[in-house]
Amino acid sequence: MKAFLILEDGTVFSGTAIGSPREIISEIVFNTSMTGYLEVLTDPSYAGQAVVMTYPLIGNYGICHEDMESDRPWADGFLVRELSRMPSNFRSRDTIQHFLLEHDIPGIAGIDTRALTKLLRERGTMNGMITTREYSSLEEILPKIREYTPGNVVERVTCREKHVLMGDGFRVALMDFGAKRNIARSLNQRGCQVTVYPAYTKAEEILADEPDGIMLSNGPGDPKECTEIITELKKLYRTDIPTFAICLGHQLMALATGADTYKLKYGHRGGNHPVKDLETGRVYISSQNHGYVVDETSLDESVARPAFVNVNDGTNEGLSYVGKNLFTVQFHPEACPGPRDSAYLFDRFLKMMEVRKHA
Repeated sequence: MKAFLILEDGTVFSGTAIGSPREIISEIVFNTSMTGYLEVLTDPSYAGQAVVMTYPLIGNYGICHEDMESDRPWADGFLVRELSRMPSNFRSRDTIQHFLLEHDIPGIAGIDTRALTKLLRERGTMNGMITTREYSSLEEILPKIREYTPGNVVERVTCREKHVLMGDGFRVALMDFGAKRNIARSLNQRGCQVTVYPAYTKAEEILADEPDGIMLSNGPGDPKECTEIITELKKLYRTDIPTFAICLGHQLMALATGADTYKLKYGHRGGNHPVKDLETGRVYISSQNHGYVVDETSLDESVARPAFVNVNDGTNEGLSYVGKNLFTVQFHPEACPGPRDSAYLFDRFLKMMEVRKHA
């Protein structure tokens, strides 16, 4: 069956339908990872977006359910150049085409992903429609495509109730704005007892549980829409509890302390983005998935200072907060899919908790 991607500027790409035959409108973004398509599909940060994989062959190692970053996929759609029909991997339990169909996710194979990615880089991220219907006139649907917004996606992806991953070490409160599983796993593997809280939990409830540290997770959407969460983060900021924030959590804490954010032209998504530690001068290869970034020009230097920078475009990749047990990064040190260069940041967080406990 033929399928079409219709972009908001009227550009049309065609290929073969994969997964669900239903029609969807979404924000179209691209990911440059060579592997990790299952982690991408199940990353809650992709809620409200359809993903273009730039690597030309997808699905060759099948579906390994233990690699999922949440209980279900969150991407609205999936666009690939070539879809492997016969995966080869002793860990595989399913094919990607059946996985997409099972979860009602539409997609297109055989699409010119190179041309599509170049277009998104040149013109910026656009909305698009994935459909199997051949429209005789685009004028009837282009206004609808242009009007699409992801909406309050954090509310969609966050957990519904508090739950605990037992450990015999430090007690960490993880605020779930769309947390990937490997954040909690990375802390749990270091002995931490991780209590996961829904995104809209009041600061008073978290503080009443007396955590040794607070973790602010990644998540989808425009950080400025999370006004209720930002209000609670202002309260947490006033404490001296060691805090570590990733991606959306990094942006939300910046907004809570008076800084600003803006939308990137086409975002950073993939497992091969270089970031520089401004303190040591060392460069790390990082996993990233974000469309918004903190505006460094809006920082109050008495509150926070740049800690990491993106080597490719010079945008902010992390902040160090002055006089606070608090640091934040834009990239993903839990690295699923990899690389694992910056996993040491979890150890830095543990050290902060240890120092405070013995102070």
